[in-house]
Amino acid sequence: MASGVPIIILNQNTKRESGRKVQLGNIDAGKTVADIIRTCLGPRSMLKMLMDPMGGIVMTNDGNAILRELNVQHPAAKSMIEVARTQDEETGDGTKSVIILAGEVLSVAEQFIQQQMHPTIIIAAYRQALEDILDDLKNKIAIPVDYNNKEEMLKIIKSCLGTKFISKWMDLACEIALDATVTVAIEENNRKEIDIKRYAKVEKIPGGMIEDSKVLKGIMVNKDITHPKMRRRIENPRILLLDCNLEYKKGESVTNIEISDEQDFSKILKLEEEYIEKICNDIIALKPDLVITEKGVSDLAQHYLVKANISVIRRVRKSDNNRIGRACGATVANRTDELKEDDIGTGCGLFEVQKIGDEYFTFLTECRNPKACTILLRGASKDILNEVERNLQDAMNVARNVMVDPFLVPGGGATEMALAQDLNERAKSITGIHQWPYRAISRALEIVPRTLIQNCGANTIRVLTALRAKHALPNNSSWGIDGNTGNIVDMKTFGVWEPIAVKQQVYKTAIETAILLLRIDDIVSGVKKQGGSGDAPAHQEENPQASEGPEQ
Repeated sequence: MASGVPIIILNQNTKRESGRKVQLGNIDAGKTVADIIRTCLGPRSMLKMLMDPMGGIVMTNDGNAILRELNVQHPAAKSMIEVARTQDEETGDGTKSVIILAGEVLSVAEQFIQQQMHPTIIIAAYRQALEDILDDLKNKIAIPVDYNNKEEMLKIIKSCLGTKFISKWMDLACEIALDATVTVAIEENNRKEIDIKRYAKVEKIPGGMIEDSKVLKGIMVNKDITHPKMRRRIENPRILLLDCNLEYKKGESVTNIEISDEQDFSKILKLEEEYIEKICNDIIALKPDLVITEKGVSDLAQHYLVKANISVIRRVRKSDNNRIGRACGATVANRTDELKEDDIGTGCGLFEVQKIGDEYFTFLTECRNPKACTILLRGASKDILNEVERNLQDAMNVARNVMVDPFLVPGGGATEMALAQDLNERAKSITGIHQWPYRAISRALEIVPRTLIQNCGANTIRVLTALRAKHALPNNSSWGIDGNTGNIVDMKTFGVWEPIAVKQQVYKTAIETAILLLRIDDIVSGVKKQGGSGDAPAHQEENPQASEGPEQ
C-alpha cells in the first residue's frame, strides 16, 4: 500500500500460491502420483487400463507407460511423471520403484515442514543421505557378476520379468532378451557399445502363440519381391544394399523440355532407357543375388534384373537397411557407378520370402556373426503384443545394464532394508537438527518392502518388524521379501538380483526430485499473453528453481 492505494503487480486473473501451502501441495501431488502406481509393484502386481483421447486402450503395469498416458494438471505431478520417463530412458527398469520412493521421500518431509523446519535444512540432510546411500550401495552391498555366465544373466533378467505380464513365459522371454542383447553388443577400443534401440528390432505379428516368438539370427522385413518371376529362396545370397532410385532420375526442380522435332522425343525416351540399362549393368557386373533399395525400382529395371536372375526388394526403411547391412556385412551404396566387391554382403545364410497371415515377409537369416537382429513376436492380439514388447524392452535394458556395469544388488526390498539399517546407524553420529530428516530417509526406503508385502496381502507390520530384526544382525543384508507369499527369504538362495545401475538411478532420481519439489515456495499460474492466445511462461518468484505451471 502506497498512500492508501493498493498496487497491483500481477494480472487480475493470475493465481498465486506461496510459502508453506505450496510445499504441502507439492507433497500431496507427489503422494497422489505414487498411490496410482503403488499396486503395480512386485510379482503380485495389478494391471492398469487406460483410455487415451482417441478411444484406444492401453493395458499395462509398466510405470512409465501408465504415467505417459495420464493427463495431469498439477505442476509437481508433471515433474513426477518426468521422473518415470528419465528412469525408463536411462535404465529401462525401476520406473515404479522410483515414483513410489520419490512420493515417500516427499511424504516423510511433510512433518518437518509442519514443524516450521526450513526446507534447506531438510534438503542438506537429504543430500548427505543420498551420498551415503550410493557409497554403501557400491562398497557394502553390491557383488560383482560375470556377464559371460549365461545362467547368472538369466537369473537377473528373471527377477526383472517376474513382476510383468510375460512372467508366464519367463524362460522363453529371458532367452530372447539375452540373445538379442548379446547379439548387438560390440566392443571397440575397450569400450562396450550396446545399441538395443537401433539394432534389436521387435516385429509384432498378431496370430500364433507367444511360444512361437523367437530371435532371428538375422533380419526380417515386411516386404515382398517386386516381380513374380524373381527367386523367393536363395541360399548364401550375395546381397547388395542401395539407397538410390533404380528408375530414371527426375530433375530436382520442375523441368520443361520443348521439342520441335518428333525424333527428339524418341531420343529422350531412348536416353532414359539407356540410363536405366547402364545402372542395371553396373549392378549385374557384381553378380549379386539380391538387391535391396530404399527407393523405387522401375518396371524396366525389374525386367533387366529378372533376366540376370536377381531378386529385388524396394522401399525398405533406412533403419532396416542399416540393420541388414550390419547383419550380413554389406555397405549401403549411394551410386551404382561406384560399386565395388567390398560393398557386397556375404554373411547371410538364407534369404526367403514367407507368407504369415495374409502378408509377405522377407527373412534374411542364418547370418554368420550378425551384429543386429530381429525379435519376432507372435501373440493373440495387438494389446497383448504391445505389453509383451514393453516387457521385453525392459528385460533387454536390464541385460545391457549388467554388461555395462557388472555389479548386482539383492532385490525384493533387501537392498532398501539394508540401506535403511545403515542410515539409522550413521544417524546416531550426526549432531544437531539434521539427524531427523536424515533418519526420515531410512524410514522412506522401507516403502519398497512394505509395498511388496501389502500387494501380496500379508501382515505388513509383523513381516516388516521381522525383516528389521533380521537386518539388525550383522551380515544379513541380502534378506528381503518373497513377493508372491510375503515371507522373508534370503535373496542369495531365492535368486532375485537387480543391476546396480538401476538401483543407483532410482535413488538418485527419487531423492533429487524430492529435493527439487521441496525448494519450490511459489507457484504463479494463469499468466495470459496480450491478445489472449496461448499461455505465457509462468512468472517465477524468490527461488531460482521455482516451479512454473501455466493453467491447462
